[in-house]
This record gives sequence, C-alpha cells and structure tokens, in this order.
Amino acid sequence: MRTTVSWQADGPAAPLRRAPLERRDLRPDDIAVRVDYCGVCHTDLHAVEAHEDGTPLVPGHEFTGVVTETGPEVTDFAVGDAVAVGNIVDSCGTCAMCRAGQENFCREFPTLTYGGTDRHDGSTTRGGFARAYVVRSRFAHRLPPGLDPAAAAPLLCAGVTVWEPLRALGVGPGSRVAVAGLGGLGHLAVKIAVALGAETAVISRTPDKAEDALRLGAHEVIISGDPEQMAAARDRFDVVIDTISAPHDLGPYLRLVAMDGTLSHLGHLGPVTLETTDLLVGRKKLSSAGSGGTPATAAMLAFCAEHDITADIELLPSSRVNEALDRLRRNDVRYRFVLDMSDLD
Repeated sequence: MRTTVSWQADGPAAPLRRAPLERRDLRPDDIAVRVDYCGVCHTDLHAVEAHEDGTPLVPGHEFTGVVTETGPEVTDFAVGDAVAVGNIVDSCGTCAMCRAGQENFCREFPTLTYGGTDRHDGSTTRGGFARAYVVRSRFAHRLPPGLDPAAAAPLLCAGVTVWEPLRALGVGPGSRVAVAGLGGLGHLAVKIAVALGAETAVISRTPDKAEDALRLGAHEVIISGDPEQMAAARDRFDVVIDTISAPHDLGPYLRLVAMDGTLSHLGHLGPVTLETTDLLVGRKKLSSAGSGGTPATAAMLAFCAEHDITADIELLPSSRVNEALDRLRRNDVRYRFVLDMSDLD
C-alpha cells in the first residue's frame, strides 16, 4: 500500500477534511498517477450530500496528471507521461457493451472512479480529490500536447458526456443543433457542436448568458421564457442537447425538434413525463447518454486538441474544495471548478 493525501467526506453535513489515504500497490497492468488537477462535478456534490454510511468518501472523477510509476505489463505509458482519467476505471471486458468499446454501459456495471467496487479485491474505490491515484492503464488516456491540463480535466466527464450523443446522432456540417442549459455540460456541447460544423443555438431561461453563449461560438440564443421566440423555433433542430440539471417539462424542448430529429436528455437523471403527441407529431425521438467508452474518450480528446477546445474553468487550490461545493450548490460558477491538487504536497 502507498499513502497519499486526500479530501474526504464523512457525511452530508460535514465539510470535507484533509486526511491520509491508502492506495493499492500496483498490479501488473496499473499505473500510478500524480493528480495535478481535478474537476468538480454536480455528481460529486450529489455524492457528498447523499453520503450517510459513515465511511470516508473521496470524490473526484475527472482529472489530469503525470505517470509516476508503471506496472510490469504496461507498455503504453512511461513515467513522466501526461494522462487523463475519467469516471470509469474498470469493466468486465467481456460483455457485448465492453466488446463494442462502450465500457460505460458494461452489463456487469463499470467500476466507477469513486464509490465503486474494485473487481479484484472488493474494496471501495476512492476518487481524484487526492494527490495520487492508481488505475488500470487501459482506462487512462494520453493528454494531447497543447491542451491545458487544468482546463482539460472536465473533458473527461462533461466533455465526453456531450461528445458521445453528438457523434452518435451524426452531427456535422449542415446539422442544426440547440443546447438547452449553459452550464458545465452545456458550454462544452456548444463548443463541440460548433467545431463539428453545426449551426448551433443556445436555449436559456433568461438573457443573462446570451453574451457568453455567443462568445462560446453559438450562432443565436433562444430565451425559453419568451413564448414568441420558442414558437418561432418550433420544429427547427435536428438535435436538441438537453443539459438542464433540474427536473423540468420536456415538452417545450421536444417541440423544437425537427421531423425525425432527437432530443438527447443528459442533465437530469430521474423520472420524466411527457405527452406522447410531442413525439408522435414529427416522428421525434427521445434519447440519453452518459459518460463514454475508451475509444470515444480518446477520440474526443484528439478532437478537442485539434480544435483547441477545453472547459471554461475557475481554478482553485484544493484547500477551497468546500467553497467550490457550496458555490456549485448555488450554480455560482462559469462553467466548471477545477481543483489544483499541488497544495496537498
């Protein structure tokens, strides 16, 4: 075992505390990573608020860093390589989904970066709010040169979460895409959709983020609280990427979808209700997606490097992790907090 330092949650009401953390010794196909930057996701906040079993929880599932050691069977990484790790660190490797390169949909359930169950020893995984991590090499990715490692960290969760549906739905030149919600997911959806060549709109409740949306590359902003604007946009978009994190009525967004188009619902994970006629009129489709498999993640990183896409971040020392979570709770960030883990040395 090897000891590092982490930020740990003991329960939903307690602030995260700095504490030592034991990482496993390297298995033959493992690499050890010095975690330099770790994004703060809404999933981290939800995990902390739901954590009541009394065991230490170490959040963090989108991070970049440097390889510090490799197992004897590792051939694709060397000490000193810059790497990126997302929210999946293992899978069964044999089911149909894994064989298709969709480990995120593993039939045996993928091992998550934290709060998961290690497939070898049954221990609970602890995440990237720490100075070091040990991971199977096939679930780490080379960080392309030129990508800022701090601003690239959120690509490993938010980036690939919007990349997969955009690619699966064939978005490219000539496509008409609307992104509902301009947060951690939404702002990357805009950047990627524009880089893919799509005519891209942002749907926002108020005009507050209109200037930001245009700066990110959007071609127009539609205010969802304005009935005239929503009516004028009816049946216009081949793809609507819905990143709104709170429960909401899908009807107004389905009505923006063109004939045979798709509403991809990514933000709120929970029950939804809708009128079947909102699907029926125009043969519209409702889909979803989550995270990404290893091939898609590698492709997304390469695409983002080619098009100079990273997240818009606010970088904080990791000692301010509780401030980051509190502000995230209030949606007081544009558009992703990233923790600098160097203060754990």
